[in-house]
Amino acid sequence: MLEKFLKQTSFHSQEDFSENFRIIVPENFNFGYDVVDAWADSDPEKKALVWTDDHGRHIDFTFAEIKERSDRTASYLRSLGIGRGDMVMLILKRRYEFWFSLVALHKLGAVVIPATHLLTKKDIVYRANAASIKAIICIGEDAILQHVAEAMPESPTVETLISIGPATPEGFDDFQAGIEQAAPFVRPPHVNTNDDISLMYFTSGTSGQPKMVTHDFTYPLGHIVTASYWHNLHSDSLHLTIADTGWGKAVWGKLYGQWIAGASVFVYDHDKFTPADMLRMIQDYGITSLCAPPTIFRFLIREDLSKYDLSSLKYCTIAGEALNPVVFEQFYKLTGIRLMEGFGQTETTLTILTFPWIEPKPGSMGIPNPQYDVDLLRPDGTKAEDGEHGQIVVRTDRGKPIGLFKEYYRDPDLTAEAWHDDIYYTGDVAWRDEDGYYWFVGRADDVIKSSGYRIGPFEVESALMTHPAVVECAVTGVPDEIRGQVVKATIVLARDYRHKVGDEFVREIQNHVKQVTAPYKYPRIVEFVDELPKTISGKIRRVEIREKDDQH
Repeated sequence: MLEKFLKQTSFHSQEDFSENFRIIVPENFNFGYDVVDAWADSDPEKKALVWTDDHGRHIDFTFAEIKERSDRTASYLRSLGIGRGDMVMLILKRRYEFWFSLVALHKLGAVVIPATHLLTKKDIVYRANAASIKAIICIGEDAILQHVAEAMPESPTVETLISIGPATPEGFDDFQAGIEQAAPFVRPPHVNTNDDISLMYFTSGTSGQPKMVTHDFTYPLGHIVTASYWHNLHSDSLHLTIADTGWGKAVWGKLYGQWIAGASVFVYDHDKFTPADMLRMIQDYGITSLCAPPTIFRFLIREDLSKYDLSSLKYCTIAGEALNPVVFEQFYKLTGIRLMEGFGQTETTLTILTFPWIEPKPGSMGIPNPQYDVDLLRPDGTKAEDGEHGQIVVRTDRGKPIGLFKEYYRDPDLTAEAWHDDIYYTGDVAWRDEDGYYWFVGRADDVIKSSGYRIGPFEVESALMTHPAVVECAVTGVPDEIRGQVVKATIVLARDYRHKVGDEFVREIQNHVKQVTAPYKYPRIVEFVDELPKTISGKIRRVEIREKDDQH
């Protein structure tokens, strides 16, 4: 399948990749027809999806079966009046109906809006009205059904509610009955152009109302690099990305690039993450490739890995937040596998990454994906030198890269604020070393200015994470009359250390940071908490910590 979309598929060096990687974009590309149905035609028994859940159920789906189920779903949704350009929200957790529905909506030219099951009535009302959502397909669990139903009186554009079960209350259409009774699917004429919107995410954000990030129909092709040249997948790979389908990370690791590469996607449908259960899944199913955020790996390295046969696992990647070097080193020590970091946003595909053929530097995001023209800019718009902090930007004067978002829906002012003068501003700050590797510093809003120094939260957090007592931490700036700001650390302690909380232990933490990194970066304020505030996608909300401090 790769040969269909690339002029050259095998690369032996970064120079070779930079010079010869080119994506061939078909006219009116549609992932449903050009990838899923193409596999079903050429290799119908090829395994596409390996699904299991925490109740012991297990189902494998071939590409032929994914085509058949998505066709049925498309026919059913079409009978309900859903077609090209219609907005449809999916609240499906990790149920396999997510894959049927997403592919079906692509085949109809509709817009897919994946959403987390953690949304409340207020969240659903906001999304329904902001995007003029026409239909909601959700899992039939009481809490989800209740929130959706309660949102409807204030959501006038929503015409259809669909439950996949187990419950299908009054007011909801029965998904399972609908696809069983669906007429044979006939591909509609003029399904889409490459420029049409196919996918929209409400970014959870670390501040403010969620932004509506839209992607066009070529977006899946942008994830060829994600799967083939970061996850390092092949046709015999079984890949696990740990992410709920409501997160953007799900289409990064559980769908687009993986199926273009011909890999099988593994899905463990569970309600509560337990490190031991995840390790058992890797062992029992022979997972070959794993991608997860740093938080997951922090939990995994605290388990006794010698209890599990992880010999099938060959490759691991990490993204979502910056990787603390101590996690890299401990995981490598326990497994012999190096964590290959990457960076991107909901607005992009993989922008900076550690390619398989380059040496990883623990704590570095890697080097730019040549698909994007990446640079670092100072606040005044001039280029940052090596070793100097700058905002990560993508230059678009030579055209919009495949994978870069189309716009913030219905918000031209916000779009122009982030993307103007042929430059997209990510809002993330990093520095570049002499070898061209990029190192994450923090969100532009999170950088701390203290006594003339610019301090990146991640630098201090990495130092804190080397102390055995620290499970998780967030570093923020607190206003100070003399220094402008001072560094504050909000820390979640390991259970065995919680009894030590007190002034002496605070000094121990502070002195540890002084020894690990530059002394001026140490936290003058230390707070211990049971948990950190996070977005629904699991990212730390430093803004919430700052707002709480401002109130006090």
